[in-house]
Order: sequence, then C-alpha cells, then structure tokens
Amino acid sequence: MDDSVRVGVDVGGTFTDVVLVDETGLTTAKVPTTTPQHEGVLAGIERACDRAGVDPDSVGQFRHAMTIATNALLEADGAETALVTTAGFGDVLAIGRQNRPELYDQSVARPDPLVPAKRRYELDERATTEGIETPVDPEAVRALAAELDDEAEAVAVSSLHAYAHPENERRTAEILRAELDIPVSASHEVLGAFREYERTATTVADAFVTPRIDAYLGRLADGATGRGLPEPSVMQSNGGIADPDTVSQNAVTTALSGPAAGVVGASLFEPDGVEGLVTFDMGGTSTDVSLVREGTVARTTDADVGGRPVRIPMVDVATVGSGGGSIGWVDAGGALRVGPQSAGADPGPACYGRGGSDPTVTDAALLLGYLGPDTTLGGDLELDVEAARDALSALAAAAELSGPVAAARGVFRVANATMTRTIRSVTAERGHDPREFAIAAFGGAGPMHAAALADGLDVSTVVVPRASGVLSALGLLAADERHDAVRTYRARLDEVDIDAVASVLGDLEATVLADASDPEAATVTVEADCRYVGQSHELGVEIEDFDRATVGARFHAAHERAYGYRLPETPVELVTFRATATLGGETPPLAAHGGDEPARRGTREVTFESAVHETPVLSWDGLAPGDRADGPAIVEGGESTVVVPPAWSLTVDDRGTLRLEAER
Repeated sequence: MDDSVRVGVDVGGTFTDVVLVDETGLTTAKVPTTTPQHEGVLAGIERACDRAGVDPDSVGQFRHAMTIATNALLEADGAETALVTTAGFGDVLAIGRQNRPELYDQSVARPDPLVPAKRRYELDERATTEGIETPVDPEAVRALAAELDDEAEAVAVSSLHAYAHPENERRTAEILRAELDIPVSASHEVLGAFREYERTATTVADAFVTPRIDAYLGRLADGATGRGLPEPSVMQSNGGIADPDTVSQNAVTTALSGPAAGVVGASLFEPDGVEGLVTFDMGGTSTDVSLVREGTVARTTDADVGGRPVRIPMVDVATVGSGGGSIGWVDAGGALRVGPQSAGADPGPACYGRGGSDPTVTDAALLLGYLGPDTTLGGDLELDVEAARDALSALAAAAELSGPVAAARGVFRVANATMTRTIRSVTAERGHDPREFAIAAFGGAGPMHAAALADGLDVSTVVVPRASGVLSALGLLAADERHDAVRTYRARLDEVDIDAVASVLGDLEATVLADASDPEAATVTVEADCRYVGQSHELGVEIEDFDRATVGARFHAAHERAYGYRLPETPVELVTFRATATLGGETPPLAAHGGDEPARRGTREVTFESAVHETPVLSWDGLAPGDRADGPAIVEGGESTVVVPPAWSLTVDDRGTLRLEAER
C-alpha cells in the first residue's frame, strides 16, 4: 500500500462517485449505484484505479460515505428492534411530543414508531435526577433476555433519567450483552442528554440501523480485502471521519453520511467577497442544501430523519425529494408536480434506455438541450432522446400542455421552485440574506440548475468546482476525524458547582479522546448549551476554561444574534455540555486539469425560459485558468454539465473552478 494513494467513495441514490488522489493529481469515476451497494463501491474503485493507472492494492486510504442508515430510517426498513425501558414509560415513542408537523392539518399522520408495542418491554427500576431510587433486578433482566432471544435483532435500552444516573441502564445493557448475541444500544452511550422522548428515539434509531450497518461494512470489508484495499473509514453525520469499529458502536452517527461529505467538499471553494456559501447538492434522488460561513460548516443537534428525532451532532442539511431522477406527474387537481418519487438508478429516467418510462427531470434537461444527444453520463451512459420525448409527451397529454417541450419546461420550473424554497428555508427563514451568499453547485445535476435558482433568489455568484459531479467523494478526502460526546448538566450559571463542571468536562474529554486514532494530536473543543431560566430551547456557546462571566456574556451575545434581543437581568441556565475531538484532515489537490482538448465542441439549440438559443457547447477539459465565456453556454464535464444562461458569464480560476456571475 502507498499512503499517497487515497480513495473516497460516496454512494448516492442513482450514482456512486469515486475520487482517487495520487502523486499525479486527481482521478474521478462515476458508476451506477447497485443493490447491494458494496458491489457498486468496489466497481467504482476499480474503474478509478484503472483510469489512474494504479493497482487497487496500492491504495493506502479508503474513505466512504453511504446511505444504509439513511435509507433504513427513511423507509422504516431496519432491524426488528426491541425497546427496554423503565416501568410506565414503554409508550414514550408513541406519545412523542404534542406538536404537529403541520399546525392546521388535523389529518396529518405521524410516522409509526420504529418499535411496535409488542416489542416494548418495561423493567421495575427507577432513577431520578438525584440518584437511583429503585435498583434494577439482574434476574429480571436475565428473564427478559430469554424472551428477547427469539423476538428481536437488536435492543435499545433507555431508562428514565439515565443521562444523569446511568447505573441501572448500564447494568441492564451489560446483562443483555452477555446473554444475547445481538447489538444492544444504551441511551447513556448514544445520547447522554435529557428529554426522554428524543433520547429514546435516538437510541432506538441506533439499534434499528446497527445490524444493517454491521452487515454492510462486513461485506464491504471482505470485498475490499479481497482486492488488496484497506478497510474503509466512514463519514459520520457530523462531517467527520471515524473508523469502522467506532461507527459500528454508534451506527446512528451515519444517518446523514453522504450529504455531510458534500458540504465538507464545498467548504473548500468558498470565494472571497461573499458572506458565505449556500451549498447546493442535487443528485439523482434528492437535493441537499446547507450553509458554510468563513470555511465553517453549519452543524445542528436538532434534526429529524424520516420524521423522527435523531439528536446527534449533524451537518445542518435541508433535504428535499427533487433530483435528476425525480418523476413528473399530474395530481388529482390537474397540477403538474415533480417528485418526491424517483426513478432511481434502476431503471432510471426514460432516457437511460433501461426500461424506464416515467418522465423525469433528466429527461426534461435532455429535451431542453441542457444535455445533448451525444452527452454521456458517468463517462459511458448514453442518452436516448426519443425515449425522453415519448415520456414527456405522455406527461404533456395528462397535464393538457402543448407538447413534450412544454412539459419539459414545466418539469424544470416546478423542480426549480421546490429547490428555491429549500434554499430560502436555510437562508431567509433563518435571518440570512441569500443575496449576500454565493451558491456552490455540485452533484450530477446541481450545476444545470444553479444559475436558474440564483436568478430566482437574486444571487449574483455561482461557483462550480472542477470535481462538482463527485464533490461528496472529494469532501471525504478533505474531512477531519471527529468524535463527539454529550452530557446534560443542569444548573443556574450563578449557582453552578465549579468542581462538578470540571468533573463533567474531564469525563467528556476522556470519552472523545478514547475514540481518537491519535489522542495526543487531537484538539478538543467544548460547547455549553444554555438558555434563560424559563425557556424551553437552548443555544450553544463555545467555552475554553470554564468561567461564569465569559459563558454568560457569550450566551447573551448569541441570543441577540439569533433572536434580536438579550435579557441581561434574567438568570442563565446551563443545560448540556458537548465535547468534540478533532484531528485535521489533509486537503486533496484542487488544481485545474484543463487544456487537454479544444475548448469548443460545437453548438446546439437550448431552451432558456421560452426562447431557443443556438448555444456554444464547451469542454471543461478544454478550459484553462483565466478563460472567460459569456452566456448562453453549456460546459460539459465527465460527471456534470454546467448551464450558463443568457445574461450570465463564466470565468475559470487557477484551480479550474467555474465562477458564474450574473449581469445585474
């Protein structure tokens, strides 16, 4: 193995993306996503190695982002999981919170709990915030283990107030692990924070996905070993890398593995002169949107996956079911809709020629001229124009439109409107003016839509990295190693026990460093979640050496930034401490590749809004740093196509990144 040869692989809903870095630079590949996923991963690595002229057994580092946990949670297709909890609290998953997803929709349906009532078990034990009130009976746990042996593939243990006093829960988990040959997730290990519903739901999610993650990583490791590849490190939802054993112990941390990698990759391309980046990752199945400011990726601990709370640190990503494979359809009222249904990778859009007949966003792009008849996706997938025309003709008839091109325009407009709303949800709805940001467009379809979305948001700058079609895979190679731990500690700031705080922070630091591959080289940062006394929500502030005055001042300032006011006379309450151990990643080469072929490939008719333009088609490999072109123009690369509308221009920077500017 050669440590200078590194591979990153991201599995998407339609394509699996690969980036290989060696001493000669960067090589990319894109192959269809397969079922099972690991076969496509290994095939993609072999293709990238073949293109780079290296043997797979020379790869020294293999990093991977996957959708196993994401799909299991979204589709409620995970392990048969049992929940063990305190007597009287077996229905906490079903009760949840009284708030409704849609305030005025009385018919809205909540997702079913991941654990049905018949697999929820209660133990006669109890902890309070002060200590253990009723110890757990080991014999009762052993008797329960005998019952669970034939009932479940995984067990979640979430005892009342285990975040404060985990003794009962720890003993329960120890016995179950000794008696059963299945994964056991304990809430104080998964999420040591208060709020019983969220802690229980997150622990159940961890147990629910763990057997799937273990099986997948086992198959992938066996296949990798057989080809001389190293075992894969895995992208977590927090935007950091961890080894397979660490991930297996807390599998829910991979719930947003792929989208997190894309945001990390986009953060490498933040241009000067803007407030930050709106990252716009449009793949075959969905679109993911996030924010980057001053190189810092936005993160959250308040996320839902599949309508269920998963309260682990995550890159703050908003996802919508609108991608290149999203299907256009007509609803009962006769309105044209797009998604969230997707044609996926198999059979895929009609134009893939694999038997699909549903009209998709990709079919619309082909008919509008954004993609050409000779365009190949993923390097070798040829497109069938007539199949796309037939699919869109059927949609036009159903929607009572004038023809397939009108249907294609409608599909594009509806898809763009959906994605524009998603961008507004992470900018304007959170107090950020989108006009002060640039859009970083990536994913197989993102660069086709980015300028149109920017027009709708009055954004003037779009950046498209050279490896935009495989940017999530590139982000894997740039990611830090990250490990998180959390512990609830509730006290008024002016009454806090300094020694108790020091003990909590010491335990958290030891926990995150124990997972680090090189504890001596790791950097540990700590945040305190605080609120005004009487509030029900918190804000995180970073702390160094704990000091009451500093923590209070930072919280007042953070509250004013978030909500526009502060309450200096109101006491501040400490709620939760969070620690993160980080080992810095190695940024892969980002230099330009252009100049290998003529820049201009020819022209084709392209529809922008309702007008048709004879549009130059440029080769990304033919563009060199400093090149400039006025719109309209199409730039074709190996993994993505960039659309430059009229009244826009593009320039190429010294790393091969395209910078699109609107003429406003």
